[in-house]
Amino acid sequence: MKANAIIEYVITEHAAFQLDRRDIPLEQVRHVLDGPEQRFAVRAGRDVLQSRLEMEGRLFLVRVFVDIDRKPAEVITVYRTSRIEKYWR
Repeated sequence: MKANAIIEYVITEHAAFQLDRRDIPLEQVRHVLDGPEQRFAVRAGRDVLQSRLEMEGRLFLVRVFVDIDRKPAEVITVYRTSRIEKYWR
């Protein structure tokens, strides 16, 4: 079962920089926000949405941090990790 999606959002300047620096396609961020496998609060007003995605023949966890206490929601940062077990709930 997928977690609740975030439909309306903006990508902050910092998140755009991290996408470029970490070579993560914007399409992967959209995929996670449209249908995350997991979503949970990091703190009041900030959620992390995450999904396992295959890239370059390997499985990664893409984590998208979003400030949800504003309209539209703001994507704060994004990263991917191969340490899925560490973050999977």
